[in-house]
Amino acid sequence: MPKEFKMFPIGHIRRTEDGVHLEILDPYRPAMMLLDKFSHLIVVWWADEHDNEKSRSVTQTKPPYAEDKLTGVFATRAEYRPNPVAITTCKILEVDEESGIIRVPNLDAYDGTPIVDLKAYFPVCDRVKEAHIPDWLSDWPEWMPDEGWGP
Repeated sequence: MPKEFKMFPIGHIRRTEDGVHLEILDPYRPAMMLLDKFSHLIVVWWADEHDNEKSRSVTQTKPPYAEDKLTGVFATRAEYRPNPVAITTCKILEVDEESGIIRVPNLDAYDGTPIVDLKAYFPVCDRVKEAHIPDWLSDWPEWMPDEGWGP
């Protein structure tokens, strides 16, 4: 039997008419110190809309970006998986430690989505020199635009 563990949100993703931002809960705001010195961060979020038995039991899928392929969910970035943990690397537009707000151009999560963790983006650790993807994804760009993607 797998060991169970607890995770707690450190904040939430907010989508407003002013844009997208990460709203960090008060107890975790001191952890934002010097984050403004980085250009990007990795947002670890909980795909709470897929935190259900049906989504957690999906092991294979036809991804929306390659509907002619059947893949295991570990070969996708799908939000339905045994544990609905997702990550998005975002450009940092602004950090306001006092209010707990980090403005980002966009990310692929809904308004109100719980944030599990934030990690500063370190090129030496987070990029891969000779990465490759399957041929059926060859039409994807090499780099995401700074605006990112989102719902």
